Amino acid sequence: MHTFKLHLWMINLKNKQMKLKAVKKIVFLLLFSITFSLQAQISNDDLQQLVGSWKLDMSPQDNTDNNFAMMSITKITESSIEGEFYRTSVSIQEGRVNTQSGIIHAALISGDNSGTYNSSFYYKDGVLYGSTHAVDRGFLAVWTATKND
Repeated sequence: MHTFKLHLWMINLKNKQMKLKAVKKIVFLLLFSITFSLQAQISNDDLQQLVGSWKLDMSPQDNTDNNFAMMSITKITESSIEGEFYRTSVSIQEGRVNTQSGIIHAALISGDNSGTYNSSFYYKDGVLYGSTHAVDRGFLAVWTATKND
């Protein structure tokens, strides 16, 4: 009789362990999905903050110079950006946007008679932090930009 009770107790214990494992899996999945859904989501309103005219400081490390350019963002979506970069009449080409990390990142190509420029930037606390690679001129410029109000 004791063997039968021991066997029933072991079956009951196994069922409890299986239930506990199932509960742990459910809790883990719930916590994972909550964490994933709480990641910063970029809304269309967030993206639209970038539309407008920006003043680029092409040498932010040097407060004594006047090395400025401009960027005008006329349209931005979840995947693309349009406008002008460096000066008026230099159109943004192949402008792309990525927000998957919860931060707005963008990259674009521009160019003039002196060559092609690949630029990228990210947006944080009202400032654009970027770099421009002058392919044909062999330099990389680091810049910041603030929006003209």
